[in-house]
Amino acid sequence: VAGTRFAWGIHANWGLSDSSEQFVLLSGLTLGSVFTLKMARNGFGMASTDMLQRTFRLHRTHLLVFCAFAAFVLVAEATHLLPGEVARLHWTLLAERPWLALPAAAAMLYQPDFMGILPVFVCGMALLPGFLWLARRIGAWTLLPSVLLYGAVQAGWLAMPAPFENGIAFDPLAWQLLFLFGAWIGHRTLLRGPVVPRSVLLSGGALCVVLVGLWMRLVEHGFLAGPALAAEALMHKEVLAPPRLLHALSLAYLVAVVVPREAGWMHLLPGRVLTCIGRNSLRVFCAGLFLAWGAGAMLRLHPEAAPLIDLLVIALGMAVLAAVAWLAEPGHGRGHRAQRLGAMPMMPRGQWKRWAGGRDTACPNPIPGSGP
Repeated sequence: VAGTRFAWGIHANWGLSDSSEQFVLLSGLTLGSVFTLKMARNGFGMASTDMLQRTFRLHRTHLLVFCAFAAFVLVAEATHLLPGEVARLHWTLLAERPWLALPAAAAMLYQPDFMGILPVFVCGMALLPGFLWLARRIGAWTLLPSVLLYGAVQAGWLAMPAPFENGIAFDPLAWQLLFLFGAWIGHRTLLRGPVVPRSVLLSGGALCVVLVGLWMRLVEHGFLAGPALAAEALMHKEVLAPPRLLHALSLAYLVAVVVPREAGWMHLLPGRVLTCIGRNSLRVFCAGLFLAWGAGAMLRLHPEAAPLIDLLVIALGMAVLAAVAWLAEPGHGRGHRAQRLGAMPMMPRGQWKRWAGGRDTACPNPIPGSGP
């Protein structure tokens, strides 16, 4: 939310990366795991068809959000509630030349403010079947083309076409590396267990990266004296600059090492709410776009009451997002586990072991009593 004092509470203000990197990495990991299970159960063709359907649904969601957001912005401008909002959020092309803006939006080349993140997932999901088919055959070497493509973008040799004024918020030629790396981790973890080991050396290195990011931010905020390096390191988010990538991976590794897979506090109300939000992250994210814009607009319209409005809109926004997640649950949160298990029949242990190449790797959530 632009202008909120609660921005100090998010990790983006204390490091070199933000939630975008974690969202992309974890989405890749989750979808890589899902694809691997479906490929094991039903074959590559069925798994690819399923992923293609998911990709088209996400693209449709992006276009629906685009149209709904455009309607809000255009109405806010037309009613003089927010004069200049169309230009401020780079919706001018749609207002003046919709015959060009709409096809460009469908091609994901026209990205006004708030419209840049979902295209990254569409591109990543489109690459996923071929990537994991190759990973099944050549292992970690599958990442080499992705790394080379990322390097070419960083060197300035390649870039996603950006024909309109707002450019491309997240260049998929660069961000694909983070998504596919997450997918590879999810794929390999199901086959052989944890990919990245718990290591004192890795933990120490990751902690150093996170602490350096914190120091750079403290200098930038004026809390410490030193060279202002954070702004330069944070530049070029659109191409996932290497300092951002390194910080995001380091932070993800530390969280994976420190946070247990299961703990009592996870079953308390805050943990259950966060879990519910995570299961329905796409709906929550889309709702959050509108709430963030609306909250920022209220703070701009009433600066004299900003402290009170800030507190109210942030608290209300959190409640609304939790409600969106709860309403998206099967049966509004009742019997979710049973329905999920019914919708995703698991693979017998023996079948999983044969598909995994005979390795002694336990199938995730195998059918109880299915035998080896």
